[in-house]
Amino acid sequence: MLVVDNFIDGKFEPTAEYLDNYDPSTGQVYSKVASSTREDVLAAISAAQRAQPLWQKKTMSERVSVLRRIADLLEERLEEFAAAESRDQGKPVWLAENVDIPRAVHNFRHFANNAVNGHELCVGR
Repeated sequence: MLVVDNFIDGKFEPTAEYLDNYDPSTGQVYSKVASSTREDVLAAISAAQRAQPLWQKKTMSERVSVLRRIADLLEERLEEFAAAESRDQGKPVWLAENVDIPRAVHNFRHFANNAVNGHELCVGR
């Protein structure tokens, strides 16, 4: 059975408890998903706070490259992501292949292109 742990500070971390994740089309449990504790959440926040200064120093070009790389990787593994989305949501695979995953790819490229074309959204502290 697939077990989905927390991803904290660059690595997968188990937690004390897991939730059953049901396939809506069968009603059967097909995976276990981490039920994060307060400590898990605080560890994730701490890791994000440590990583933020490094991200802040990246140039716009470097950030855009990351977004485009994510889009490329999603596109390369489209069928795998579509199958996972179908199972998780109980929707037809063709819908995930033709709408959901391509839309995610589009969104990453859209925001990368907006940044390149000067349409950034700056959010202050």
